[in-house]
Amino acid sequence: MTSQRTVDVGYTLMCEQSGPRELVRDAEAAERAGFGLAVISDHYFPWLDAQGHAPYAWSVLGAVSQVTERIELMTYVTCPTMRYHPAVVAQKAATMGLLSEGRFTLGLGAGENLNEHVVVPGWPPANVRHEMLEEALEIVTRLFDGGYVTHRGQHFRVDSAKLWDLPERRVPVGVAVSGPQSVAAFAPKADVMIAVEPDAELSSAWDQASPGGPARKVGQLPVSWDRDVEAATARAHEQFRWFAGGWKVNAELPGTSGFEAASRFVRPEDVAAQIPCGTDVGAVVEAVRKFADAGFTDVALVQIGGETQAEFLAAAESDLLPALREELARRPAAVGP
Repeated sequence: MTSQRTVDVGYTLMCEQSGPRELVRDAEAAERAGFGLAVISDHYFPWLDAQGHAPYAWSVLGAVSQVTERIELMTYVTCPTMRYHPAVVAQKAATMGLLSEGRFTLGLGAGENLNEHVVVPGWPPANVRHEMLEEALEIVTRLFDGGYVTHRGQHFRVDSAKLWDLPERRVPVGVAVSGPQSVAAFAPKADVMIAVEPDAELSSAWDQASPGGPARKVGQLPVSWDRDVEAATARAHEQFRWFAGGWKVNAELPGTSGFEAASRFVRPEDVAAQIPCGTDVGAVVEAVRKFADAGFTDVALVQIGGETQAEFLAAAESDLLPALREELARRPAAVGP
């Protein structure tokens, strides 16, 4: 039997395209516009030089928690295995749980070479990265349980660690997945599924493997909102053509030059075929609907172009969010087996 609910529309704080002060300002504006969730990327590099930014996400999150009151916050996603030790990630997440007064969800993933290579001499294969993420999640979970943790594992060591400041509400944990293997590994251990494609099979498999039944599932959708469709398409092509490579490729490339080379034959029309460009509310509604139909509970919009956030958020408040809510309420998302 299938239960029904509407999908909630969130907003993405894209660290690759905006500086830290701008991201804090945009988070305030997103809450005023009516978004209920803000997810934030955690990058050391932008995908392409044209994006031009990569501030430290956790400092931004701390500031955002103090200038907002209602909007949920979530890392989308943090890699707890290379740049950060899992014990440190657990401490950061617990602190954010307290600063946000229970509004924070820790989103985790196996990482991308683009960001992790700065501290890793060799990029491990995908199966090793998943092993590391499983072990890291075990450490984070034990630290969230309270008390001292000592761990001697294949990839990590922890010596008498303890989180001295834990929030009353345990920080929920989400994990980014892309196929049956990662779903089988993480659905029994995490609270939230994270994925960037509206894959109904992935969603169904997660719910079947989740001990708590149907779970929260958060997707992400890039858009290029602009009254000038040509300008919107050109900006999307300049800053987001890397998106066409897919995550199996994107996780492996080590720097912005690699993404420049890999995307050099991607045309503006190719990008426009994947990303809504312009001010067509119906196109955004249809793209979000695909996630709703696949069983996702949340979709975080990414407005392409750091300098365009104010215009986008104003349009979201007046036109886009009301249209999305009306349409999605008319055709609620399916949740559950």
